[in-house]
Amino acid sequence: MSKKSKLIKKFLEKPLRKDLTFSELKSLLLSCGFLQLEGAGSAVKFYHKESDMLINLHKPHPSDILKVYIVKQIQSKIEEICHG
Repeated sequence: MSKKSKLIKKFLEKPLRKDLTFSELKSLLLSCGFLQLEGAGSAVKFYHKESDMLINLHKPHPSDILKVYIVKQIQSKIEEICHG
């Protein structure tokens, strides 16, 4: 199983995992064809040109662990673009 497949599986697990990191999300989205666009402060955007999809979020701090609501928000986008 590839690293990308393992990350997709982790992000789509039910119940939601509470140990997912921004670094893992970034790695997954970049491997799915998203471009990372830096915003002001901790804001970051990921853009998928083929589908014209934009994901806006803030980098978690002080730790790298993503909030559960962020994972919920991006699950359908991961299913659509990465799992497709």
